[in-house]
Amino acid sequence: MENLSSMAVFPCFLILCALIVASAQQQRYSNISLGSSLTPSTNSSWLSPSGLYAFGFYQLTNGYAVGIFIAGIPEKTVVWTANRDDPVFSSNAILLLTDDGRLILQQEDRDDVNIVNPAQSVASASMLDNGNFVLYDSSGRIRWQSFDHPTDTLLPGQCLPAGEDLVSSASKTNPARGIFRLAMQTDGNLVQYPVEMDGPNYAYYSSGTYGRVDNVSLILDNDGHLYLFNGSTIVSNITTGRYRARTIYLMRIDVDGILRLYYRRWILKETGLKNGHPRKIDVPLWMDTVAECECLPGFDHVNPGNWTSGCERNFAMEACKASNPNINYEIRSLDNTVWEDANYAVLEGLTKEDCGKACLEDCNCDAALLKDRSCRKQRLPLRYGRRFQNSSDVALIKVSTTSKKGVLGDPGQEIKKEIRLDILIISISLVALSALILLITGIYVHRNRASNK
Repeated sequence: MENLSSMAVFPCFLILCALIVASAQQQRYSNISLGSSLTPSTNSSWLSPSGLYAFGFYQLTNGYAVGIFIAGIPEKTVVWTANRDDPVFSSNAILLLTDDGRLILQQEDRDDVNIVNPAQSVASASMLDNGNFVLYDSSGRIRWQSFDHPTDTLLPGQCLPAGEDLVSSASKTNPARGIFRLAMQTDGNLVQYPVEMDGPNYAYYSSGTYGRVDNVSLILDNDGHLYLFNGSTIVSNITTGRYRARTIYLMRIDVDGILRLYYRRWILKETGLKNGHPRKIDVPLWMDTVAECECLPGFDHVNPGNWTSGCERNFAMEACKASNPNINYEIRSLDNTVWEDANYAVLEGLTKEDCGKACLEDCNCDAALLKDRSCRKQRLPLRYGRRFQNSSDVALIKVSTTSKKGVLGDPGQEIKKEIRLDILIISISLVALSALILLITGIYVHRNRASNK
């Protein structure tokens, strides 16, 4: 029965995608013929007919990438990047639609890089006004389009089909794959996970549409309406949407893992694209509008400028002292906090104090999770930490009593150390100055005596 149900829905899904493709073909486009090329410094992009979107080079901090971006506005808003996990190219690169129908990037002393991989050779290309970059064969049929290969962004008219996902970028300046993903699952559920993880234990958002229907897609309309669609009916509305004339919409899973819907008003004039200020709507897949990521007590960010790089201990673990194992350590607790439960020992029926003591006295224990009087001892690394409102989970972290440098440490200790250091420096300076004065005085007295003789 499940297979029959799937077969009944699947044709509708194919019709939906066919309609989207047909819409893409009806968009105005400028023909890009075989032999056409781009370079980062001159003729760097191919524009859509209105100049709204562009395909070509855009600058990174350490080179250039190839992608699709909204053109004609002060800041380039990138919506798609080629060769995402290795996106950086040099300033002498050449993007070429070859005479034999391949889209490649050439660099000195390096092999050619395929920017896209169509199943067959192509005869022309187009940058459409809806943000879709398309490759055609000699009969005008689409052989490849960027709408079928989204990175972290959906544009109006673009769908995320069942079994596909969006992955956040590594940072605002690095388009490589980051640490969060949005998965349109084959069971009809839209779910957000850390990358490379799956299953309900790791999800931090779910649409709750599991098992209703098969072959559900995530769709973004031209009016900003974001919804789940199975080819015949709307399964669930993510946003209601509201039509605004001359408005650009896009949906992105951002670096911080939050799914957001952005819009920007624009007016196309003969002089070019006139734009207003960008706005964003937080899609209700998260309780907060800004993700706040902190390290656990006793830990600091590996890279202070990029919290996605993770955390590391800010103190060195000394060898375990069997006679007095807790001499240099204490337990710090965080309420409503959990992470991946990779425990090596479970102790039942313990209070928070008992669980903390058990971890403190165990040389192998770096932290413990306590839930419903179940104490679960953990070793590093601790992964996928989360906080939940009104949760009974308590995290117990072993930290050094001699280091208060952590994110949740005691700033007063640092201030006292700085004051003591300043006093020491001043004292040494005064002693040195006094010695210098005595030396100068001695020399002066000695010369006076010598001259009087």
